[in-house]
Amino acid sequence: MRRATRAATTFVTATVLLAGSAVASAEPPSGFDEVTGVWPTAVDPASCRPGDLVETGIQGEVPLADRTSGRSTGGYNCNIDLIGQYQGQGAGPISPTYGDCAYIASTFPTNLLGEDAGVQVLDVSDPARPVRTAVLTEPAMVGGTWESLKVHEGRGLLVGTGVGLIESAGYISVYDISEDCAHPRLLNTTTGSLPNMPVPITTHEGAFSPDGNTYWASGIAPGWVSAVDLTDPTQPMVVWGGLTGVAAHGMGFTPDGNTMFLSNLAGMTILDVSAVQNRPPRTVIGHPLPHLGSKFWTDGLLSQHSVYVTYDGVPHIFTVDEGGSGGVKLFDITEPATPRWRTSAKLAINLPENQNRWASSSAANGAFGYDAHYCTVDRPDDPRAMACGWIQSGIRVFDVTDPDRFREIAYFNPPAQTGKNLQLPNSLHATLGSIAAPPIIGTLAVARAILQGETGTDGIVNERSRLVGGDLSADWCLSPPEFHGDKLYVTCMDNGFMALQLDPAVYPPR
Repeated sequence: MRRATRAATTFVTATVLLAGSAVASAEPPSGFDEVTGVWPTAVDPASCRPGDLVETGIQGEVPLADRTSGRSTGGYNCNIDLIGQYQGQGAGPISPTYGDCAYIASTFPTNLLGEDAGVQVLDVSDPARPVRTAVLTEPAMVGGTWESLKVHEGRGLLVGTGVGLIESAGYISVYDISEDCAHPRLLNTTTGSLPNMPVPITTHEGAFSPDGNTYWASGIAPGWVSAVDLTDPTQPMVVWGGLTGVAAHGMGFTPDGNTMFLSNLAGMTILDVSAVQNRPPRTVIGHPLPHLGSKFWTDGLLSQHSVYVTYDGVPHIFTVDEGGSGGVKLFDITEPATPRWRTSAKLAINLPENQNRWASSSAANGAFGYDAHYCTVDRPDDPRAMACGWIQSGIRVFDVTDPDRFREIAYFNPPAQTGKNLQLPNSLHATLGSIAAPPIIGTLAVARAILQGETGTDGIVNERSRLVGGDLSADWCLSPPEFHGDKLYVTCMDNGFMALQLDPAVYPPR
């Protein structure tokens, strides 16, 4: 890809919201309050190669000057290269992979405006030349899969639900991808797939139990979660459903499947789901699931999902906040009911003192700004690297070998697709997401930093300030970047599917 000399100038920027990077800490700061405190430091920045198209602002920022001049249409990279791409008509929020295949999520209703509405299937056996091989057109697939489209590696299953616009109910499709991942085979041809045979679930997000026998569906408000038995994947059967709290988002599990860490508005609810996990197949569970505990914080909001890992055999989870500059938190869950916050991964643009820049430079590009969304690790035991979709900050890769001190080793922020809204009907960002211009998801973090005197109001309003009409001056990268050896397979909404190659000098970390 094109290279340029490392830029030395940091642009001082400013713009709108409605009304230097610190060195990473080795442990929670002295006196840090886990409920009311804001993690005050960013990870150490990556040291890039000569010729990389490096960021010209602070870590994680697409500066106002780059958006105005068009520089952001060239993208940014550090220690990672684009080796293949299938843009198609854009992508929905998350797009999983399996073997040599990728599945591009659908966006409802705008995907109906393009050709071949539904989930796009790609053969990426040659990562440099991804090829579309199929389109999945069941009601759930056409109806907008949002964050429900998931793969279970062990069972070779692909599952998605019809979410519509943010939240819906009723439709689920289960595919066998174990034999030919490029041509998924629908297993539930009746229940959950036919328009007249819905199942009793609310949907926005979903996840498999570790053994793949249960698919858990969550519907955000009012916090309803459903367990769908897939021991017979041809006949999905809801075996439990209930309220879990104020809201329900993504989830993570202990490896035995007995404990769920359910993300909520600003924290997580810890549930004992052993009754579902250890049920006889096709058995309905008729009682509430016990709450083991909960964890709340004000450093970030709209908690997204959790990833289970171990360090030296000690269980931990990474938990991601998709709003409020909360970044990614690492918790020691030796006692699952009382997680202990160990450290955080944030970019410089997420720090309190930079919240005015966060607001100004991201202002005319839709509701989401510079926030983490979905992350993956390269291995669950003693992980070496974590890769995250960081929305307007692009794809960020961290060395996480030391659980008390993370550092960034690579990033890739794809070229902005400015002016291409009508060419990308399946991009949530290019269509629905860019109708409202201000990054309202970050309002509380910006307001908090101003009220506490940690940032100023200078530049909060500038020449790009407006309430409607996002400009696509940076892409939205929400999908989890998935490790395939030293490559990452990922989608960003405007750029579609991308195969990225990590430089061997930084991965695996040394």
